[in-house]
Amino acid sequence: MAYEVTATRRRPQRFEDLVGQEFVAETFRNTIASGKIAHAYLFSGPRGCGKTSTARILAKALNCQKGPTASPCGECEACKEITAGSSLDVIEIDGASNTSVNDVRQIKDEVLFPPNSCRYKIYIIDEVHMLSTSAFNALLKTIEEPPPYVVFIFATTELQKVPATIKSRCQQFNFRLVPVEKVKEQLALAAQESGIKADDEALYWIARESGGSMRDSYTLFDQVAAFSGGEITYEKIRDKLGLVGVDRLNELFGLCVKGDSTNALLKLDEYMQNGVSIEQLISNCTDYLRSVLLIKNGVKKEALLGQSAERFSAEVLDAWNSVQIERALGLFMQLYRDIRYSLSPRYEFELAVSRLCWLSEYVSPADVKKAVDAVKPLLDESVRASASVAASAVASGAGVSSSQAGISSNAGANGGGAYVPQFAALQEDSGGQSHPFPDGGAEPPDTNSAENIGADVASSWEDSEQPPAPDEGEWQGGFDWQPSPEGQVSTSSEAAPEQAAPLGQTEQTEQVESDLPQTEVPVSSVDTGDIQKVRATMISDFSVNEPLIAGLLERTFDWKLEGDNLVLYTEGSFDLIQLEQNMAKFSVYLQKLYGRTVAFKPVHVERKPDVTLADLPVQVQLLRDTFKGSVLGMN
Repeated sequence: MAYEVTATRRRPQRFEDLVGQEFVAETFRNTIASGKIAHAYLFSGPRGCGKTSTARILAKALNCQKGPTASPCGECEACKEITAGSSLDVIEIDGASNTSVNDVRQIKDEVLFPPNSCRYKIYIIDEVHMLSTSAFNALLKTIEEPPPYVVFIFATTELQKVPATIKSRCQQFNFRLVPVEKVKEQLALAAQESGIKADDEALYWIARESGGSMRDSYTLFDQVAAFSGGEITYEKIRDKLGLVGVDRLNELFGLCVKGDSTNALLKLDEYMQNGVSIEQLISNCTDYLRSVLLIKNGVKKEALLGQSAERFSAEVLDAWNSVQIERALGLFMQLYRDIRYSLSPRYEFELAVSRLCWLSEYVSPADVKKAVDAVKPLLDESVRASASVAASAVASGAGVSSSQAGISSNAGANGGGAYVPQFAALQEDSGGQSHPFPDGGAEPPDTNSAENIGADVASSWEDSEQPPAPDEGEWQGGFDWQPSPEGQVSTSSEAAPEQAAPLGQTEQTEQVESDLPQTEVPVSSVDTGDIQKVRATMISDFSVNEPLIAGLLERTFDWKLEGDNLVLYTEGSFDLIQLEQNMAKFSVYLQKLYGRTVAFKPVHVERKPDVTLADLPVQVQLLRDTFKGSVLGMN
């Protein structure tokens, strides 16, 4: 007797034999029992799940000499002919080979003749989505009103390609993938019938690899049985098919959790030398990480894992948390997508293994936010103490730097609390979205408010500290300015004689002034002897139509008028470039304000660290150690 493959030998012959399609089987049993037979059926679903087998069972149920019956006998002449595929009244057509309209016209001619020896003439058209548009259109009228003895059964794996006009004329049945447990049970029965011993782990692997298709599982079973010698084990499958078993993966990932990248890469090279393909190895690693993630979340179902949960390394499960395992799984899934376009798939794989070796140090954004929230009270206390010291210094008349004054003002604005740096990406408002400017952004100062025009700074102008000129030597220590000599700063427009503008500057100023509309930057009247009021007024005027320029001016500090030069300082190199690019506009503004030519002189300075680590407060040291950072400076 000729050898018969398992898929053909175990093809279902009754509705009770259908695996995983209980809904379809029950529906047809009730339909046949009630005698409500439709004239057209459309079966759709994945490959190998029983569509053609169900069509043949339905044909036998309708044409059985003891029927129509939901349980065909399988012994009458009609059942035997249908099973053997030799019945003249059950015609199976391959839709992929008979796609033209002429093939459909032949069917239209044949349906006019009654069945030869059976009760129904049944047309089973497999892969019906391959028919051409003209063929579908030619078939419409026939399947809508066929003779009472004709039944059409269409089967397809791509339902979306079937025209809606065909679907509306058919009863549709969606076939499902077979669960892994049921596939494993059928494989165990097939092994028992064939006299083959098979381990549960090996059968689970075959069932999972088949992807829910019974035909694929039987085909793979025959392949494994051919080289197993009467006994199917997972070790034989692993060695013969070039797989990396769970034991070897435990070794590889065990080295990764230890951070031993050297031995991990050598172990990877060993697998490559044994002939394991990169694609197969990536697939095995992905399956392993998926199983580890399931176990980590308390899922130990053997059908999902493919093997017992005890076979997975406890060291890997203890070393990585769920977030880190998710990141590793995502890394390998992205790796599989990347290797097809990579210069070298092996290089990509080695890079992924190297990254796994430091995965234990990965911290999720949620953990970062928790750490920030944990140290925030310490930061509040430390900055509140600094703000208190700065406020005491102001009250006693001592000079404070501009950055210290900024801390005090922030503390006051926050209702007496200390200024706390805000992480915009981690803050949430009432609407669940982060605000783009947590501190409110830059706002034009109110020229009518003495507080906003720098009255507190102007009142202590005589005692404030001024920076040395840029050419008087190297910058020493932060922002501790030396007091300016008395009379150095002019208090009125007559304090310094007018000087001739450099060659070409007058023409440039006149040109810019002529190009600038008079209403674009209005010049407010102000006491030009108070440089702080000049600064506040200039920022206010530019903020009307030039908010970006106003923001640049607001970030400058320590303005002073030296003769016909308005000198100011900025910490940002980018701000210095922007200020220099807009010097023409500033010169026009200052000429209108002072009534004479006043040059705009921005100067770039750098803040240098002036903190001794031994003098750091305990809270700041704890904050530094928590985030593994360093302190550049404190005010």
